[in-house]
Amino acid sequence: MSTEQNYTIKQDGEYEVVIQKSKFIAHFKRVTTEAEAQTFIQTIKKAHWSANHNCSAYIIGARNEFQKANDDGEPSGTAGLPMLEVLRKRNLKDTVVVVTRYFGGIKLGGGGLIRAYGGTVSEGLDAVGIVERLPMQRLTLTVDYGWIGKVENELRQSAYLLDEIVYADTVTFHISVPVEATEEALAWLVDLTNGQGRLETQDVRIIERDFVR
Repeated sequence: MSTEQNYTIKQDGEYEVVIQKSKFIAHFKRVTTEAEAQTFIQTIKKAHWSANHNCSAYIIGARNEFQKANDDGEPSGTAGLPMLEVLRKRNLKDTVVVVTRYFGGIKLGGGGLIRAYGGTVSEGLDAVGIVERLPMQRLTLTVDYGWIGKVENELRQSAYLLDEIVYADTVTFHISVPVEATEEALAWLVDLTNGQGRLETQDVRIIERDFVR
């Protein structure tokens, strides 16, 4: 699993705008494979079969392994690539976008098309929202009941996430910390409990938080 921070859309959605009498509709979806992306593109094409163009772009993979842009009949480089460039500039991953165009009778020219397709995607991303995906290392700290007040209070005031407290013969705190801060967190927890707690490293999970430019 990659532990690099990355971004994706907050939710699937659509965004519509009219530019020089042409209607542009951006359709966004989260995907994890090229097959899912292609299925979505074909679904939009079928739903908007009467549109003049259904241009698309996607980036998939933690390291952007799969990238593709398609102009779908628009002049080469005026639609799919500008759309893909917006995804790249936003550092988005696992995202596919299709922009449907219903021609309104006014030709936009190459520069106009680039601005229209790129702008529609950019504005659409602001509308559907973007989240930052953060890899978090899960830890457990087990202590005697005498430590519960101090540990809980310190954890809630820290930058770490207190996910759950399990009460049994002892008390177990389930904690999530940024992967890159794991060693620092472990040392802090040892110091917090004077070495009297039992620490265990669990799995890595991904959390999402809203990202605002």
